[in-house]
Amino acid sequence: MLGAAELGEVRPPSSHLRRYAKKLFHPDVLSDNMDQSGVLLWVKAEPFIVGALQIPPPSKFSLHYLKKIATYVRTRAIERAYPRMYWSTWRHIACGKLQLAKDVAWLYFEIFDSLSMRSPEERLEWSEILSNCISENEIEKQRNQVSVDTLQFLLFLYIQQLNRVSLRTSLIGEEWPSPRNRSQPPDPSEKSKCHHKNWNDYSHQAFVCDHLSDLLELLLDPEQLSASFHSTPSSSVSREAVVALSFLIEGTVSRAGRIYPLHELALWQPLHVDSGFSKISKTFSFYKLEAWLRAHLTGNPYGTSACFKSGKKLAWAHQVEGTTKRAKIACNTHVAPGVHRMVVMSQVCKQTLAKSSDTLVGAHVRIHRCSESFIYLLSPLRSVTIEKCRNSTFVLGPVETVLHLHSCDSVKVIAVCHRLTISSTTSCIFHVLTPVRPLILSGNQSVTFAPFHTHYPMLEDHMARTGLATVPNYWDNPMVICRDNSDSNVFQLLPPCDFYVFIIPFEMEGDTTEIPGGLPPAYQKALNQREENIQIWQKTVKEAHLTKDQRKQFQVLVENKFYEWLVNTGHRQQLDSLVPAAIGSKQAAG
Repeated sequence: MLGAAELGEVRPPSSHLRRYAKKLFHPDVLSDNMDQSGVLLWVKAEPFIVGALQIPPPSKFSLHYLKKIATYVRTRAIERAYPRMYWSTWRHIACGKLQLAKDVAWLYFEIFDSLSMRSPEERLEWSEILSNCISENEIEKQRNQVSVDTLQFLLFLYIQQLNRVSLRTSLIGEEWPSPRNRSQPPDPSEKSKCHHKNWNDYSHQAFVCDHLSDLLELLLDPEQLSASFHSTPSSSVSREAVVALSFLIEGTVSRAGRIYPLHELALWQPLHVDSGFSKISKTFSFYKLEAWLRAHLTGNPYGTSACFKSGKKLAWAHQVEGTTKRAKIACNTHVAPGVHRMVVMSQVCKQTLAKSSDTLVGAHVRIHRCSESFIYLLSPLRSVTIEKCRNSTFVLGPVETVLHLHSCDSVKVIAVCHRLTISSTTSCIFHVLTPVRPLILSGNQSVTFAPFHTHYPMLEDHMARTGLATVPNYWDNPMVICRDNSDSNVFQLLPPCDFYVFIIPFEMEGDTTEIPGGLPPAYQKALNQREENIQIWQKTVKEAHLTKDQRKQFQVLVENKFYEWLVNTGHRQQLDSLVPAAIGSKQAAG
């Protein structure tokens, strides 16, 4: 199996960039007289992949209302509102001012909090705290202790507009031209291979370019805004606002080989004139900062498009004879650090693929247009998106943030994940262990939820690395949040009589020998009853005192029935695809 070289953690430089330039940068790359053309800025992918919910946002998330929220929390000096906003404050604003349901308010708050780089230990500690709560009131008290960065949270709410649906878009498939001029917009001749906006780095760049003025205005101090809530020629942007904008934008300096938050580049001494920073006021000129950002925003070098263009091409399995499509698998994990790691799989057809390696660890994974396949990705993952797949089974290692399915048909997913969201799926089954309620978005039919029912030797270790515990587990309590799914019959729980455990057919090193957390009592009882029936059947056969010829005839009958079951269920295909890897089965998953 192909792997990726270990990459050391990339640490950001000190805020005093000029003072430590010689220590942090190659002397040929950064110097005080370096011209600004060496600066490259791009829009980060993760806030959109993980943070932008795949539904039209509430109407109250418009710029008008978000500016009112920004003014409200900053001018009234509300406790627990600024510079960090606590859940109690957001609940008051969302439910009392924006008229959102409390569950929906918590949904957005918790999604943003999941984007924070909390340690696995902190995540596990939070799960333990919630699992010890015995009532909703106790859970609410614990939630009241959770806080998020106020300005970044406002930006997060604004980028929900990415999936806003307009009448013009729905009719002709494109947006109205922006009244603002873009600086270095995506090349229209460059057709992205990813049409899903959450994964489309061209959409991310276009969104930020189109709304850059709005994003900056949202971060202004209230006194910097005119009576009409707009910036004035003399408006200035605080350092805290630029730090917040680093939630969406980062960059580097040509050939430096390091990635820096936006604010560290903007505050670097040689760029003060260009970025508009004043040492006297300790603020940025609004219009100089905006012009500097537009001049240097470029394509994401670690985005999906770059992964397709220059990523490492992977071949995890031989092409099965008779298939017409060739699988396309690429990754950037050999060059991308941290949350920039991506693996993209497309057009896997009638194959069984399995991998557990550093190539996958902490990566955002996109699986697209796969059919009649069995795919095992047995490593801790950052996020997973499965789109337009059919008649396939996906067995995943723990997913640290979100597992999202879109436009899938007759797919089975087996995973431990922080959050599961589904949209436009038909006849799909989800065996999940998740500490938050699964989200049923728009367009789903015949959705079935079932308890997580498998294990592999490294599973518990991988769960610890992603901060995922066995409790609480809300696999059986999904949240339906779209109007067209108001009918509760859109989903069902798998009947215990139809429940079987799933065996992963690979050998690996590790200590996990059973399903983490066990099974719900009703499902465990069904398995026990089935085991008792098998023992009774075996005893009946033994006591039948069949002759040698009768035993042989009976064996042939059983084998024929078993073969017929393999063919009818599709398991014959999986077994056949595993045969070539039988000799190296230990390596198949390694």
